[in-house]
Amino acid sequence: MKIDIFNEIQNPRPWSADTEQRRFQQAIEQAKAADELGYGCWWQVEHHGAGEFSLSSAPELVLAAISQQTSRIRLGHSAVLAPTRFNHPIRIAERAATLDHLSGGRVELGMTRSTVPEWRLFGIDPDDVREQTRQAFEMVPKMWTSERFSHTAGGFDIRDVSISPKPVQRPHPPLWQAAASPASFEEAGGRGVGVLGTTFWESLDRVERMIALYRAAADACAEPVGSFVNNQVGFFTFVHCAETDEQAMRNGAAAAAAWYTVTALNFFEAGTDFQRMVERQQAILADPAGGGLTGDFLRAEAAAATGPTPAQVLIGRILAGEDIPDDELFDVLSAQQSLIVGSPDTCRKKLRAYADLGIDRLLCLHQIGNLGAEQVMTSIRLTGELIAEFDKD
Repeated sequence: MKIDIFNEIQNPRPWSADTEQRRFQQAIEQAKAADELGYGCWWQVEHHGAGEFSLSSAPELVLAAISQQTSRIRLGHSAVLAPTRFNHPIRIAERAATLDHLSGGRVELGMTRSTVPEWRLFGIDPDDVREQTRQAFEMVPKMWTSERFSHTAGGFDIRDVSISPKPVQRPHPPLWQAAASPASFEEAGGRGVGVLGTTFWESLDRVERMIALYRAAADACAEPVGSFVNNQVGFFTFVHCAETDEQAMRNGAAAAAAWYTVTALNFFEAGTDFQRMVERQQAILADPAGGGLTGDFLRAEAAAATGPTPAQVLIGRILAGEDIPDDELFDVLSAQQSLIVGSPDTCRKKLRAYADLGIDRLLCLHQIGNLGAEQVMTSIRLTGELIAEFDKD
């Protein structure tokens, strides 16, 4: 299992005149440390209008800066927002290929649909995002591997154009899809691209089932959107490693996990997003053909269900506006092993549980909430000292 870093450049209040500048400088220093410690990849998100949750509205610029300060660590978009009013497919291909040159061939490219608030911000019709994302996945690798490119479907009228530069990596950088639902995991596998999920609010049992769903779809993929099937699974979660379990808690790990949960659920308007996902799953279950692998997954899950999990109950309370104590939220998430927090020995055991699930890349979210810069750097270093036990390369 590769140990990676996942970064959102979170910016919780209170703010000062130089807060944003310090956040960017801290991210670059963290990336330099990760490069020296042997982390596999630095993954940078794309969010817009996110306030405290993320300053990463121009990830391609952050990654370009990091490319000039590092020499080994790979550079991942997790993920470019693919609907056209966010990023035209030509621009996605051009920017990623340019970054591949600047970094000496270290790019991993993820794409995703995004969610309700960002669609609204950019004036995007939610009914269009799935089709536009599908087309982006099909178009970008063809731009990289074709001398001349044409595409005249779905509102595009691109005729015999030379798209440049071409990436350093041949045939092209690995492709990934950020996913949060069983249907998206099957979709990623069916496209032959890697999948990027989160364990933050999922039990390891459900993560294991989602991996199996993805693997089945990827194994059956005969016509990947790119030149090869990138059969890899990545998951991100909150990782905070300190000298002792007690020190991790004194550092504010519980408060950081609670801040992230509440802030993320509010920013992503999770209630609305959840309703859209339920409607999508109902349509899959109503499919006369059975709904494919996702239909099988949902039926098996329904048959085994014994009621909502403690984490699902807690999320429902948050969405209803209830103020949940930090310790209660942390304890619920910890009980289902959604987080990796504690001493190096504790983190080693938790990392092993993730590796045993068959995860290829674990994306460690170290910079989160109000954890101090020194505490974050210590967590990066202590986790980095465990890498050789999991990544034999």
